[in-house]
Amino acid sequence: MTEKNESGCCFEPFISPNPITTVNPVQKYPSIDDTSFISPFSSVIGDVMIKDNVYVAPNVSIRADEGTPFYVGSNTNLQDGVILHGIANKRISAGGRKYSIYIGKEVSVAHGALIHGPCFIGDKVFVGFKAIVYNAIVGQGAFISYNAVVTNGVKVAANRFVPPGANIDSQEKADALPRVPKDNKEFAEEVQRVNQEFPASYHLLFGEHRCSCGMAYN
Repeated sequence: MTEKNESGCCFEPFISPNPITTVNPVQKYPSIDDTSFISPFSSVIGDVMIKDNVYVAPNVSIRADEGTPFYVGSNTNLQDGVILHGIANKRISAGGRKYSIYIGKEVSVAHGALIHGPCFIGDKVFVGFKAIVYNAIVGQGAFISYNAVVTNGVKVAANRFVPPGANIDSQEKADALPRVPKDNKEFAEEVQRVNQEFPASYHLLFGEHRCSCGMAYN
């Protein structure tokens, strides 16, 4: 369902349909599962589907006003300062539909990362702090380290490790990536474990209603 309070005072500044433009002439409102949590001071705009138990931290921008639609799978977490945006009319295929951005299940996108469509991120991928993924396909279980860049139409195979600061801008570089080390895999699993608790816990913390300033009330 859409995340919208009937009183009109909650979430409206942060969750809205896309503006009408020549690129997107039809307004579409986000679809957000009730079990997911969207933090105050974040924004979700346009044709965005957010599945169950997703955690969206403060100051996240999910903006499907140009490239569209976006999909965020179950148990995924988008940490503080993450940006999702896409280029108009550039899409990838997933599940029989075309998306600007498709993010699978149990994905962790760490603080300050940029995911820019067209982009596919498979299940259980970890995207590190301030990493950039743009115009790329990232296979299941891959680990993208902090400050790394994955771009230029590359396909990163499942369970591959992108080192810190690496610039993976050719298929040759992508094909040479090693498998995810055990320590990194365990780190990604622990991040998932912690973040999967946040949606329900934050719902309890904030109460049944929130005003546009983020304060809770019952």
